[in-house]
Amino acid sequence: MSKTRVPAVLVLADGKTFPGFAFGAAEDGDGTAVFGEAVFTTAMTGYQETMTDPSYHRQIVVATAPQIGNTGWNDEDNESHDNRIWVAGLVIRDLAKRVSNWRAERSLEDEMKAQNITGIYGVDTRTLVRHLRNYGSIAAGIFTGEHALEDVDSLVARVNEQPSMKGADLAADVSTSETYVLPAEGEVKYRVVAYDMGIKSATPAHFAKRGIETIVVPANTPVEEIESHDPDGVFISNGPGDPATADAMVEATRGIIERGIPLFGICFGNQILGRAFGLDTYKLKFGHRGVNVPVKNHLTGKIDITSQNHGFALSAPEGVSAKDIADGNGRFETDFGPAVITHTCLNDGVVEGVALENGKAYSVQYHPESAAGPHDANPLFDQFVGLMDEHQAHKRNAENN
Repeated sequence: MSKTRVPAVLVLADGKTFPGFAFGAAEDGDGTAVFGEAVFTTAMTGYQETMTDPSYHRQIVVATAPQIGNTGWNDEDNESHDNRIWVAGLVIRDLAKRVSNWRAERSLEDEMKAQNITGIYGVDTRTLVRHLRNYGSIAAGIFTGEHALEDVDSLVARVNEQPSMKGADLAADVSTSETYVLPAEGEVKYRVVAYDMGIKSATPAHFAKRGIETIVVPANTPVEEIESHDPDGVFISNGPGDPATADAMVEATRGIIERGIPLFGICFGNQILGRAFGLDTYKLKFGHRGVNVPVKNHLTGKIDITSQNHGFALSAPEGVSAKDIADGNGRFETDFGPAVITHTCLNDGVVEGVALENGKAYSVQYHPESAAGPHDANPLFDQFVGLMDEHQAHKRNAENN
């Protein structure tokens, strides 16, 4: 932490301001000005995984944990393919004065400086999070140095000039521009094509442990090109932005389902699959961000504590009530046969999973790769392997007959 404290202020689009001190990029000189949507995460750990998660693109993240930076920074826990920090800015109460973890290679602030990421500490984050819970996620800006001393009205005006997250098509910003392959560990059992909507590194690592070779392709890759890889399954990853803008991905997803290729999606992938089934999406008031979100599987009755990061969600099918879903009757019709609402969030009833009744396509709103977070949902990867097992057995039977 710098010996000389540089003034900073977080400014919300509604005029609320939260003073503090700058850390990370450009603490000295004229200061910095960064913009994004102010959101909060309830995770008590995993700030490195959060900051490198491409799903946080164009968002200023507020940490509810009272002290950040204790475990420093290492090169193993980055979740972006290129090790990039994707958050627009970081807002915290206290910055740890020293690193106290044997895996740390440098401090959080050192990495933020290296990647030109601005943070503000000393903020009353309890008051800030209560405000975001009451009034919703909102456009914001972090201003440091000389910028922090400008007239508040002019700062609010600058914050309000930024584009809205609603209607934002951001997948192309974070997706790979070229296809690349991540090998399986040991003998290759299956080949999966993964759409990179903002994929986290832990996901192909889970596939690799299960003998799966992962071919990562750019967002919006046409289904015909997917077929050229002769995949045993297709995965649609997490990612940022408004799912209502993902028309190309919805069409590709429909093509995958029509071809009978096993399909698994998470987070943004859940919203895309839901749209392919004919469901609508909407923006949540303040979203789900953290590693302690309870979700119920209405097919099994099992409850998982999950890691989540999303500001948009699927609407329930027309004519299907919350009671219907809770009773396990969340069935609805699609162009591909009957489907079902499989999961909901126990905090607020938000739809957290959909699937075709024949099992060939399914998705969840949360993050089973557990980076960071609990491992409750890891078996979803095994479910995908089981689905590919069934698909291959069916193909062999068809060939033999």
